Amino acid sequence: MPNALIHETSPYLLQHANNPVDWLPWSDESFLRAERENKPIFLSIGYSTCHWCHVMEHESFENDLTAALMNEHFINIKVDREERPDVDATYMAFIQATTGQGGWPMSVWLTPKGEPLLGGTYFPPEDRYGRAGFPRILREVARLWREDEAKMRDNGARLLAQLQQQSQAAPHHARIAEARVLGDFFDSCDQSFDEELGGFGSAPKFPRPVVLTTLMQLIDRWGAEHPDSQRAWQMVAHTLQAMINGGIHDQLGGGFHRYSVDRYWHVPHYEKMLYDQALIAEALIDAWLLTGDAVYEQTVTRLFAYLIDEMLDPCGAFHAAEDADSLPDHNASHKREGAFWTWEAQEISQLLPPRSALMLSLAFGIEAQGNARPESDPHEELVGQNTLYRALTIEQIAQRFDTTAEEVEKTLAEAQSLLLAHRKQRPLPHRDDKIIVAWNALAIRALAKGAHAMNRRDWLTTAQGAAKILLENLWDGKILYRTYRGHRSPHHGTPADYANLIAALIALHQADFSDAWLTSARELQAAMDRQFWSDAHHGYLLRTHLRGQEILSVREDYDGAEPAANHTAAVSLLQLAVLCQEPRYQTRAEALLRGGTNTLTQHPFAAPVLLSAYDLWERGIAHWQCSMDLMPTSAYRPRAVFSHLPNATHVTICEAQHCRQFDAAKDAATSIVADQKPT
Repeated sequence: MPNALIHETSPYLLQHANNPVDWLPWSDESFLRAERENKPIFLSIGYSTCHWCHVMEHESFENDLTAALMNEHFINIKVDREERPDVDATYMAFIQATTGQGGWPMSVWLTPKGEPLLGGTYFPPEDRYGRAGFPRILREVARLWREDEAKMRDNGARLLAQLQQQSQAAPHHARIAEARVLGDFFDSCDQSFDEELGGFGSAPKFPRPVVLTTLMQLIDRWGAEHPDSQRAWQMVAHTLQAMINGGIHDQLGGGFHRYSVDRYWHVPHYEKMLYDQALIAEALIDAWLLTGDAVYEQTVTRLFAYLIDEMLDPCGAFHAAEDADSLPDHNASHKREGAFWTWEAQEISQLLPPRSALMLSLAFGIEAQGNARPESDPHEELVGQNTLYRALTIEQIAQRFDTTAEEVEKTLAEAQSLLLAHRKQRPLPHRDDKIIVAWNALAIRALAKGAHAMNRRDWLTTAQGAAKILLENLWDGKILYRTYRGHRSPHHGTPADYANLIAALIALHQADFSDAWLTSARELQAAMDRQFWSDAHHGYLLRTHLRGQEILSVREDYDGAEPAANHTAAVSLLQLAVLCQEPRYQTRAEALLRGGTNTLTQHPFAAPVLLSAYDLWERGIAHWQCSMDLMPTSAYRPRAVFSHLPNATHVTICEAQHCRQFDAAKDAATSIVADQKPT
């Protein structure tokens, strides 16, 4: 018998709709029921492509005895963190403050007023891994509530008060951070850079493409010949090449997996997230603009092909993610991480001619016993399996086979096509097909930038179509809604949804020169200011409400898997100030920079997007327009791209005053355009 989640639209909640647990969605009614029945709440937060969420569901939430224990003593609430990032951020702050770590699934016990009592992430079905089993904790929390409810409620109120105090406004800064923060950021990158394998830090290794794009912005600032620029490019190029060659990159289908569980970029966590594709694409586009290297162009072309062919919803916007887990074959009953993406050596030998199989096996590191190191596979899900990664270069393989590089490339391309066709016959991984505004906006911005830079009308058309879907279905002129799946969800957009969509619309304006995008961007900016701005915090707040009361408000200032809304907004406001000739946007951007001074001075590596905004503010933004009859694509590729789209009647540049690059672009245009009008 389904539980109450059967009426939800979230793929994650629907995954749990047939659990024996009496799950309820997050709502005022669910908390009122907890008050009426005088029960504590068990809150479980996760998302539909989360591997450990699947594990805990199978071990605990599908277990009849455990479910009976939960139903007897608790009101059980399930939340999709991607639908409700506000709820997720509130209780993640509690988990991190009390345990020193975070992650999903998030498991939190609350009072009926939403005050936190106890929490953690994954709990095993019995005592193991040095942690208490889930049933044991359920019984203990139920006992404490039964024996001393008043004390439990007092503890919950005290813990929430502490969280609220920690989230209070930071001290006011009268001045914006000084330029030394740029050097501090560079030093942080330099100190944590993995000289041997690329990336920053050790395992697990996350892409963090916003670090790479900011390093490239500093290269532009300092000039290519500056020693720090050369070091910055070394870090960027080594990291991008390691990612392109690694198992984190889907060598057959294009796109990138979530992160590498090892420091080698070899064995990934196999889920694919929309925001990763968008941010990595931007880093690749910037690298191509700086160098013209065809490898970056080819990689981003395959990445966008994956997005358009596999992740585009029939409505014209993009799905959120693909799962890491899937069935090993059509007769299997249990999913395995990486099953869709990995290969047995014997399977490759059976599918390909002997010479092609050997060549591909050498090229992509295939081993008879599987190529996952034991430390990369603690749960032994990859025994005998191979993740494709570039182990040898084309030239090395050509030398081994005493043939030409062209023949190797042709053989490998044919072999990869055969493997890809075979892979498509396997059971597909779960697709989270909800449309999230913030993540779609990141994809739209990347596609618009790529279209402008590489003169790809098809990418621009896709970006325009996705933007129209968001504006027509999720923006009512006053409120932006966060998700769409067949119809609009009731969940309001967060600061990230507004900030990313504004940035995407500005990118579209720069790609197709339509003022309609700017008009929508300004309307969204006004709504964002009304709903989220806090003078006391000098920024936009992510607020969580319950039964008409604000539980917690958080100013997010960390550019992690997704850039912080405040940082993205600072860049967009500086651009809007110039594009619209309105100083009030500049004033608000400067307030954001003052509000981020602590972060920039104390933890610059945590805020590369805010650092990018600081650089734009400190150098100034140039807005240059010219009229033209025809402007051929320039062979010179500055970051302020001057290549245009067909039939354009004018081009708008809204970038930093990029010293030689901007001047070169301007000179190139001057030579072929009679009517020029710098503004």
